[in-house]
Amino acid sequence: MAKEISGLVKLQVKGGAANPSPPIGPALGAKGVNIMEFCKQFNARTQDKAGKVLPVVITVYSDKSFDFIIKTPPAAVQIMDAAKIKGGSGVPHSNKVGSISWAQIKAIAEDKMPDLNCFTIESAMSMVAGTARSMGVTVTGDKPF
Repeated sequence: MAKEISGLVKLQVKGGAANPSPPIGPALGAKGVNIMEFCKQFNARTQDKAGKVLPVVITVYSDKSFDFIIKTPPAAVQIMDAAKIKGGSGVPHSNKVGSISWAQIKAIAEDKMPDLNCFTIESAMSMVAGTARSMGVTVTGDKPF
């Protein structure tokens, strides 16, 4: 028989760097989860992605056990890496902070495809390009589709 779910916790944690300090400790402590056990498991599963921001969804069961799903890094973080910028623009329509090509958009879209709610790579590319535009990053070149 399946375990009864008592809650979900969504966090963004750097790969291989989970520790019991805030925000992880208070979020999991409120649900009664063994914080150190989560940190050990998360760090073991994300050693190859050290330093990257990774969204994680933790399912907490009524007996205080848990499992978690690690998702791909957010599109905004991948765009900042591709454009080699520190952050987005405060006024994205008038102040542009960088540029990115459609080939880079396609690579990000292919990486994010399992986490996006779209069915084709073209729609995934449009979503990633929209994120880039809202950050003040210019998409260069001709749209490939």
